[in-house]
Amino acid sequence: MKKNKSKVLQGGHRILIALFAMFLSLGAFAQKIPVTGQVVDSNNEPIIGASVSEKGTTNGTITDIDGQFTLNVDEGVTLLITYVGFKPQEIKASKNIKVTLEENTELLDEVVVIGYGTVKRKDVTTAISTVSTKDMDQRPIISAGQAIQGKAAGVSVIQPNGTPGGELSIRVRGTTSFNGSNDPLYVVDGVPVDNINFLAPNDIASMQILKDASSAAIYGSRAANGVIIISTKAGQSGNAKVSFNTQLGLNKVSNSIKSLNAAQYKELQDEIGGAKVPEGTTDVTDWFDEVYSTGVTQSYQVSVSDGTDKLKYFLSAGYLDEKGVLDAAFFKRYSFRANIDNQVRKWLNISANVSYTDNTNNGITTGQGSNRGGVVLSVINLPTSIGIYKDEEAGLYNRSFYGMNISNPIESLQNSKNNKTKENRLIASGNILLTFIPELTLKSSFTLDRRNSLQTGFTPPVHADDRDDWGNAWDNRNMNTVLTFDNILTYNKTFNKHGLELMGGSSWTDSDYTNSWINGSHYRSDQIKTLNAANKISWDGTGSGASQWGIMSYIGRAAYNYDSKYLFTANVRADGSSKLHPDHRWGTFPSFSAAWRISSEEFMQGLDWLDDLKIRGGWGQTGNQSGIGDYAYLQRYNIRRIEWFKEDGNGDVQENALPTISQANLPTRDLKWETTTQTNIGVDLTALNNRLTINMDYYYKRTKDMLMWVTLPTGAAAANSIQRNEGEMTNKGFEFSVNSRNFEGEFSWTTDFNISFNRNKLEKLALQKIYNDAWPSDVLKTAIVRNQPGRSLGGFYGYISDGVDPETGDLIYRDVNGNGKKDAGDRTFIGDPNPDFTYGLTNTFSWKNFNLSIFIQGSYGNDVYNASRIDTEGMYDGKNQSTRVLNRWRIPGQITDVPRANFNIENSSYFVEDGSYLRIKDISLSYNFKGSLLKKLGVSRLQPYFTATNLVTWTSYTGMDPEVNQWGNSGAVQGVDWGTYPHSKSYVFGLNVEF
Repeated sequence: MKKNKSKVLQGGHRILIALFAMFLSLGAFAQKIPVTGQVVDSNNEPIIGASVSEKGTTNGTITDIDGQFTLNVDEGVTLLITYVGFKPQEIKASKNIKVTLEENTELLDEVVVIGYGTVKRKDVTTAISTVSTKDMDQRPIISAGQAIQGKAAGVSVIQPNGTPGGELSIRVRGTTSFNGSNDPLYVVDGVPVDNINFLAPNDIASMQILKDASSAAIYGSRAANGVIIISTKAGQSGNAKVSFNTQLGLNKVSNSIKSLNAAQYKELQDEIGGAKVPEGTTDVTDWFDEVYSTGVTQSYQVSVSDGTDKLKYFLSAGYLDEKGVLDAAFFKRYSFRANIDNQVRKWLNISANVSYTDNTNNGITTGQGSNRGGVVLSVINLPTSIGIYKDEEAGLYNRSFYGMNISNPIESLQNSKNNKTKENRLIASGNILLTFIPELTLKSSFTLDRRNSLQTGFTPPVHADDRDDWGNAWDNRNMNTVLTFDNILTYNKTFNKHGLELMGGSSWTDSDYTNSWINGSHYRSDQIKTLNAANKISWDGTGSGASQWGIMSYIGRAAYNYDSKYLFTANVRADGSSKLHPDHRWGTFPSFSAAWRISSEEFMQGLDWLDDLKIRGGWGQTGNQSGIGDYAYLQRYNIRRIEWFKEDGNGDVQENALPTISQANLPTRDLKWETTTQTNIGVDLTALNNRLTINMDYYYKRTKDMLMWVTLPTGAAAANSIQRNEGEMTNKGFEFSVNSRNFEGEFSWTTDFNISFNRNKLEKLALQKIYNDAWPSDVLKTAIVRNQPGRSLGGFYGYISDGVDPETGDLIYRDVNGNGKKDAGDRTFIGDPNPDFTYGLTNTFSWKNFNLSIFIQGSYGNDVYNASRIDTEGMYDGKNQSTRVLNRWRIPGQITDVPRANFNIENSSYFVEDGSYLRIKDISLSYNFKGSLLKKLGVSRLQPYFTATNLVTWTSYTGMDPEVNQWGNSGAVQGVDWGTYPHSKSYVFGLNVEF
């Protein structure tokens, strides 16, 4: 928003914003006189970067770090002084002048980006949140999605694990799809993309989130989960600006789980009757210290921008290197961006945006249970009495842990260094804007989005008396090219108090995907890691594939505005998708919204404390086709290769053997769009001379014809699965946000707070009534998640545990069905991963040159299924356990909440915990250096800063972190912790320089 800058100018933010307001300085052609002066605010503080120009000409300059300027002008002319956040001022030119700019308290003229256009904030009729980007260069943000967490009401951002470069789970107003994607649509500089991992956060200029259907419906088919519109930085006319940002971060595990020492482990095993541990066994290895280390993050970003009234450019390049707390885990990203805008003629504007990124990471085996090689759990489950190596000189790792099937985490990490996933992505778009008359424009855009991915891995051969591993390797490649061609015609006319906008156009999208994979084994040594050195190439693990899809769309919008008092907007989009059946391929997605600015009515006059009050409401429909294959409605087949080189029963080689073909699925002749209908009512209020802003929204969303995979009874057909429109789901909720300027002056304090309530419910399913999911342990034998109508998604299902029986030490399982015994009928819902509400609070303080920002974020009322405890507290075999089992039941009559060794373990509420948390997410402290030396060097910003992330977390959760989901971005499974890569505390030192 256009914020009041008079006090903020005392912090570093004033320099950044000032440099964005520069205009070109040109010499004059007539007789000139030198004019010098200073521009200050109402507190007599210099304004840096204010524009000073000769009115009616392009002759101008900007103020320096002391607010001073010099300009040669014609004698007797009028000077125009402007700066963002202040009212423009005109003054007669004289040799030495001082100008005091008056604050512009009208914050509602800010222009926000909407679908295929812009609108003044005061004229918005829909639910749109703006995410501040002003402190993004002072936070250790790897992905742009992290900048949203806790910053926008109605938007939930969860980082399911702490893996370097790991994905985020972003939900706008709840989960709307069961099997499909629940990610919002990302639109970067007008280009729809599937994720924003490629985007360097420092390149972002603005972020808007379209939350309701009336705002998002213009994107129709892909907007069911909301839309996040991102605009990257552009060049500004004026002096060239060079910006540099660097960060160095140190990362430590936020929380650890301690294991039993050697003596405690032996005592437990004696009780279980498990591992035969020799007497006198001592501690040899601290597995936690061996596996975890201090992660280091380095980030460097440089940009150059400049412009004239005709040509503007912005160039940036960046490098990010994140080394994880697990030694082998890493994420690296190289990025480059070029944004160019050229006003060729008054009627012709040409612009181009080019973004290229190259990133690399590796996979670390976590969250798969210790008996399957999960590093996180194996650290706890390995006995401390056994060393890392069987033969350190020979490089042979120990694999014998009292007969248990637990991978050595050091060996796993070492091998994972050979596993890499590389991806490079090029997004290039060209835009032409034709202005036929000032009110009528046509914008044509063509975009190429090309991604190349290479995934390689190598496990070395190891031969010893206890093993005979021959080594294996793999090479998986894919390329995806998406072409988009948009043509948008816009008519915008204002006459008297009436405003009218008409927009219409088309959008064409085409996607082409290819992939190939190859696997090999039997290596001579670990020195040559290429597939060329493999002696065997898998005959059935090698192949290639390809697929295509396309969308054709037609778009329309009409908006009417009477004196910014009565506002109405209607959108419609028609989409045709190749993924859906031809008879149901086209979907039409309309929306309507209206707003009434009550504060402009005569009966509201006299309320001096009230600046603006607006009521708005909207209704709309959006579509979804994600989560289904490119040929979802068609009959598809599986092809199985026959081992032609093997002999048949007669001893003959089957040289003429042909592959077998089997039905893969059932065709769906009525497959159509998944459609979400949403109603929204909102109130926007600003008061106390724009020092207080409040936004409130209530919404109701209903998703019909959910696209789902349905499993049919065995024997019903050759294939027993089908993709079809299966069910309905609802989300309803309330959002509240408040922004306040609490103190102004030499000391300033601002507060931003938001809170969101959402209730999700699966209303109905057609064919398959119950979906079971998430089997985190072979011990339990049952799924821990059940989805069925009448419940919210992701509910945990099992037995209710009523504590430990003091007489037996076993868990007491509640007799839910009342038949006097424990059976399957006693299983019920035992937890809900969906929070009652989420919230975020940011307080920003400024005093002289110091700036302090404290960001608090949290969730309340969500449960977490701590499946890790099955392996770390189950006490059923020879695995080491956490120190919590020291409180286990041992004698009759003992009162404890930890059952006996070898207790009657079941999938139950015993493993369900309260996942609520309150976290100090970021504390940032910065200082803005000033002085004559910097002025002489041409440095307009020198700002060192320190940021602590995930500093403190208040929670009753006993796991390593409550912000977790081993199933990642799944909609059907949420809040499950199963040896998940832990989150980290980060301590970041950084520097911002501009000149």
